[in-house]
Amino acid sequence: MISNYHVVKDATKVRLLTGEGLIDAKVVQVDAANDLALLKAVGRFAPLPIAASRTVNLGGTVATVGFPVPDLQGFAPKLAKGEIASLSGAGDDPRYFQISVPVQPGNSGGALVDERGNVIGIVSAKLDAGAALAASGALPENVNYAVKSSLLLSFLESVRRFRPGSKRRSRLTGSLRMSSNRHRLRRFSFWFIE
Repeated sequence: MISNYHVVKDATKVRLLTGEGLIDAKVVQVDAANDLALLKAVGRFAPLPIAASRTVNLGGTVATVGFPVPDLQGFAPKLAKGEIASLSGAGDDPRYFQISVPVQPGNSGGALVDERGNVIGIVSAKLDAGAALAASGALPENVNYAVKSSLLLSFLESVRRFRPGSKRRSRLTGSLRMSSNRHRLRRFSFWFIE
């Protein structure tokens, strides 16, 4: 399973919310520079395919499901929809999409999916309201960011046990499985930190 590094970096315990309830997970590897974290948990998880971010178009419809502020909003998953507002992030950072999906704390680490249900990014950040107000005199509205799936795929290929052809790959097939196509991952899940 995948999430953001900033979500797990200070966590003393990582737990996944599944249809079976809460289960423990372990952080296997992180990419702090690109805000990604790979998790391992025992169980069966419904897969979502990952599409290459180069296939994404400006204005494309996207969605995410997350658990924003669960103490206030509850533990039921929340759906949020929007569009690809820019093919690059703040300061034209090519690692990110700018998205108009309304996100809050608790959406970080969730899959950003296209209209076909393909993962095209990982929701990761929003424009700092204070910085935007100081720079422009206005508060930002739905200016949010997602790490592109191309970085996610590179991260997963860098983890030895998940590389196609790796003999150790099968040890974690309960939570992640690579397809024969090197550019697609077949398992993903949403989660939160307690």
